Amino acid sequence: MKTVIGVDGCPAGWIAVIWGTTVEHRLFTSFADIIAIDAGIIAVDMPIGLPSRSGREAERTARKVLGERQSSVFAIPSRAAVMCSDYRDACAVNLKHSEPPKKIAKQTFHLFPKIREIDTLITPELQIRVHEAHPEVAFWMMNGRQSVPLAKKVKSQSHMPGLELRRALLTAAGFPIQTLPVSTYRKSDVGADDLVDACACAWTARRILRGEHMSFPETPPLDERGLSMCIKA
Repeated sequence: MKTVIGVDGCPAGWIAVIWGTTVEHRLFTSFADIIAIDAGIIAVDMPIGLPSRSGREAERTARKVLGERQSSVFAIPSRAAVMCSDYRDACAVNLKHSEPPKKIAKQTFHLFPKIREIDTLITPELQIRVHEAHPEVAFWMMNGRQSVPLAKKVKSQSHMPGLELRRALLTAAGFPIQTLPVSTYRKSDVGADDLVDACACAWTARRILRGEHMSFPETPPLDERGLSMCIKA
């Protein structure tokens, strides 16, 4: 089976789970270095394709199935807002590019550098290999298309019951998490939830490779750069 990679953003950069004949994890500071790996599919938990006006159908359709986990899917600000490096400027720009007018959550703003990093690299042609995924949508799929009842973080801290439930779902879905090397990263660099999420994205990547995935929405719209805007699971 061709190697696939699942990627999640983390404080130190990008945590990647590389799944071929074996499974391993590696920390990268550059997404370009991940793209350079010979992998059939890369699935990353980060928006690909930015709307001219705030909000995408990808998030709206994904939230409909996630139930109590829908808050994990945040609205994507307008492209113009994402290109702002100042929080107040980003809010002001997004107010002009949303209906009803909306500012931007600080948590979302802190993701802007990573969103811009991918946007700089990605092309419609590269989207044949690099796809947007979302861990909670993947876990919904693994859980018999039911939202996972336990959160993986509570008050910004890892919630072990939620993490263990997700590890059990990964195992039941055929992902060899029991053979994944133990993480030796500092918690300030890679959180336990970051690694579990990257595993979920790797599972999604293999589904995409096999043509077994779902797309939210089923018929993705394109952004102004011709990038497909959808979440796959």
